[in-house]
Amino acid sequence: MIPGGLHHVELWVPDLTRARREWGWLLGQLGYEPFQDWDDGCSWRLGETYLVVEQSPALTATHHDRLRPGLNHLAFHAGPREAVDALAAAGPAGGWTLLFPEWLDAAVPRCAPACGRTGSLRRLPGQHRRLRGRARGPASEVGP
Repeated sequence: MIPGGLHHVELWVPDLTRARREWGWLLGQLGYEPFQDWDDGCSWRLGETYLVVEQSPALTATHHDRLRPGLNHLAFHAGPREAVDALAAAGPAGGWTLLFPEWLDAAVPRCAPACGRTGSLRRLPGQHRRLRGRARGPASEVGP
């Protein structure tokens, strides 16, 4: 355990079946392993950190809007640029597509240098359309 390190993230979702499929695909690609499973949710673990998706009976809305206060996105390290490109290419098969495809080939990134000049994956249109995950390469690949 690293003091201050992330222990877990819990995402409440309106469609657990879809979340299991789409988050399971992405997290599996990134090296996470299934960790917990129960009627209303499941989790995947990588090292000491795990990510939970849960369809809680206490939900007060049917969709997430990343433009409202709260979680905007999760960013994951995905390895070298080639690994990020492969993940982006395979994304549609897992229910994800590029949110900002122009960032992959931009000479200058359109975000803070910490973005790593890589693609942001987003869910295809539907109930989860506003929650995105970002896969990024190492900081050494960040442009000027």
